[in-house]
Amino acid sequence: MYRRNAAQFGLTLIVAAALAVFVMPGSRMALAQQPAPASSADLDDNGDPWENTNRAIFGFNQAVDRTVLVPVANAYRAVIQPPFRDMIHNVLQNLNAPIVFANDVLQGQTNLAGDTFGRALLNTTLGLGGIFDVATSMGIPYHSNDLGITFANWGIPSGPYLMLPVLGPSNPRDLTGDIGDSFGDPGNIIASDHQRIWATFVRAGVSGIDERSRNIENLAEIERTSLDFYATIRSLARQRRAALIRHQREDIPNAAPLQGASAAPPPAPGPSIAALPTAANKPAMSYQIAPAPRGPASLADFQKSSMNPALPSNR
Repeated sequence: MYRRNAAQFGLTLIVAAALAVFVMPGSRMALAQQPAPASSADLDDNGDPWENTNRAIFGFNQAVDRTVLVPVANAYRAVIQPPFRDMIHNVLQNLNAPIVFANDVLQGQTNLAGDTFGRALLNTTLGLGGIFDVATSMGIPYHSNDLGITFANWGIPSGPYLMLPVLGPSNPRDLTGDIGDSFGDPGNIIASDHQRIWATFVRAGVSGIDERSRNIENLAEIERTSLDFYATIRSLARQRRAALIRHQREDIPNAAPLQGASAAPPPAPGPSIAALPTAANKPAMSYQIAPAPRGPASLADFQKSSMNPALPSNR
């Protein structure tokens, strides 16, 4: 089992190295002509040629979300109090540190790599295995990174938009990166070596439930105010991915909550022009007909009132 996993991990590294050797020189020359390298790399090919199939899968995902994921996420929030949910979230982020660090290094992001290493060291020791996010309180915030982002920074185009069953929005580049990260994740390798493959699925499931519970209100508000929920999710997924590739703030709602942990709790949904007042949050509107103001008796009186500032004007 160990040899098989080692071989898979080695193959992943070989493929990544080959891509770096053959793709990076040419991509750097092409990207040097672009004002925003990471953004243009991510949006080289952002079409949706398989939209009909993607929409069908999206409909299936919505059914699964309503009947399984949202009820489970609500139960998770009801049973586990916020401080303990934060602890679980912190542990999951700490377990992602090796993959984040590896991709920081592959992208040449030395500052980010230093932050990731420092966070892992502080949270694993002072934070008792990542239960407490000591690093953030010390001014070292969390950032996510993965092989798909690495490929994007190397100039590999995203390819066509994909809607994956249950997992949600993706593309061939990110899907390949997810597979590579799963093979290279030390936690997955250790679990497989000790015949504890179920631990990998438990970790993925808890991560998905944790992330879905943090996006219930946001996604519900987006769905309620969207004319085309599929198109809105597609746009949000691309915007969020472009922000991650540029290593910007991850404050865009996660349209694919089962695919990874956010850097921070998502922002609360803001007011929308589509939100109408209801009896629960605002008194019902009432209308009264006011008596018409008494105007000047004649045109001469109107002219006098308009020329004399001391007299009130009824216009």
